[in-house]
Amino acid sequence: MRWRGVPLDVLLAVSGVALDLLTTAHAGDTRYLPAEMNIPMALLAGLPMGLVRRWPVPVTLYLAVLLVVTDQLGSFTSNTAQILICVALGMAGFRSGWRATAVAVAAAIGATAVNIADPGIALTINAWMYSVLLPVFPAVLGAYLRSSAGRLEERDVTPDALLAAGGVAITVLSTWTSWHSGTQPVWVVGLLAVVGGLSLGIARRFPGLVFLLQGVLLVSADTYLNDAVNTCVILTLVAIGVFSMRVASWPWTVAAYFAGCLLTAIAVVGDDTDITPFRVGVLMTLVATPIAIGRYLGMRQSAAAAERLRAEEAARAAVAQVRADQLAERERIARDVHDIVAHHVGAMVLRAGAARYTAPDGPVADALNDIRETGHQVLQDLRDLLDLLRAEARPEREPHLLANPADVVRESAERMAAAGLVVDLDLDPATDHAPLIARTSAARIVQEGLTNVLKHAGPGTRVSVTVTPEGEGLSVEIHNGRPPTSIERLPSSGRGLAGMRERVRALGGTLSAGPDGEGGWLLAASLPARLPSGSAA
Repeated sequence: MRWRGVPLDVLLAVSGVALDLLTTAHAGDTRYLPAEMNIPMALLAGLPMGLVRRWPVPVTLYLAVLLVVTDQLGSFTSNTAQILICVALGMAGFRSGWRATAVAVAAAIGATAVNIADPGIALTINAWMYSVLLPVFPAVLGAYLRSSAGRLEERDVTPDALLAAGGVAITVLSTWTSWHSGTQPVWVVGLLAVVGGLSLGIARRFPGLVFLLQGVLLVSADTYLNDAVNTCVILTLVAIGVFSMRVASWPWTVAAYFAGCLLTAIAVVGDDTDITPFRVGVLMTLVATPIAIGRYLGMRQSAAAAERLRAEEAARAAVAQVRADQLAERERIARDVHDIVAHHVGAMVLRAGAARYTAPDGPVADALNDIRETGHQVLQDLRDLLDLLRAEARPEREPHLLANPADVVRESAERMAAAGLVVDLDLDPATDHAPLIARTSAARIVQEGLTNVLKHAGPGTRVSVTVTPEGEGLSVEIHNGRPPTSIERLPSSGRGLAGMRERVRALGGTLSAGPDGEGGWLLAASLPARLPSGSAA
């Protein structure tokens, strides 16, 4: 048992001891026990309750033995044992199987009969009924709470409100004229009428308890206020119908049916009533009608719940299929990038390396070295990109992290400066605290933006690069001035700017690019810190 249950066990044990001390506070010496033994007897009766949640049946058997012993000794602790044994039986019904619970109930019935019997007085039928019903009731209640009604998932309380309002209307309107005719005070009868009607409001959530309450009210009305018996019969039949709707177990439904027949018979059969097969059939049909309606509604609710479950499963399967298709597409793109782009870049690096030996010194050698190093970096970036693309398809594979985005930005600026651009880089150190995905995207935008400036404006162009924090994300601005001379533009794939837009859009950010009005070009991007909900990483 988890340690969190220990305080509750201690509370149960202390409560058991305290109960016996209260019941024996004014008890003096008995025939066999002095008053000083009250405290030890309280400990013997109460402390085992600390174990009742773990071992309810052994505790019940122990209390049964203690009940017999204290009864024979004439100790007032027998009253405490009689109360605690009912608590233990309820826990046994809730936690134990039928066989173990039956053993505990049998022992409790025998101990209760011994406690009731007095020397020289024979056990009457009422005494036996009391001895049997007193232990059986808490055991049945515990078993019901364990396995009867399922959890009500519906959050709409409108049906509950309608049931409560209807119940109060029935009880008050049909009985208020006779509240003063009974032996009980008017306020007591009125309060019971309101409570009895309101209880229907929780019948869907606690059908067994409400049915039990209605049964008690029916028996009480039959005893103390006959004018309210018919109203109580109606409420009891409604409670039976709700019970049949909410409790799927047929054995419990059958038990509720016979209990309903018994309660209805108590209400309608008097001393001078002539019992005939026809009347018995009418009574049994009267009770069976709400049960049939309740079972029908319960089956419809179960069918609707099953249909909703199938729809949810189908939706989840559709989402999984879409996800699988996306992963397959990413795998295909990764394969194409590897087979086509990486192959050509690798060949370029090899040819640059081979050409390097034909020109060991001079500007040509420097250019070849730069081509080879750039090609190596591109191949490394391609490998990292492929790892990222395949990571979700192969969760067991850990992708290599890309280079530090800040280093990528600085390296891009240095490379473009070496290629002839006049680069003014403003990289705020606070950007290191931005999320990696924002920093990585900013670095790729700077790379692509500087490459575009070199392609379209040419060497000698002054360009400023600014990367600063913006909220929890980043802001990137690449602004180049008028080209110093007209140049022959390099061929463009036409995908650079579109690729940047797609990257920024995937993050939920914004990107703008266009002339600055002074012959230059301004590219600005805003990158949020988090992906928009529902987007894939």
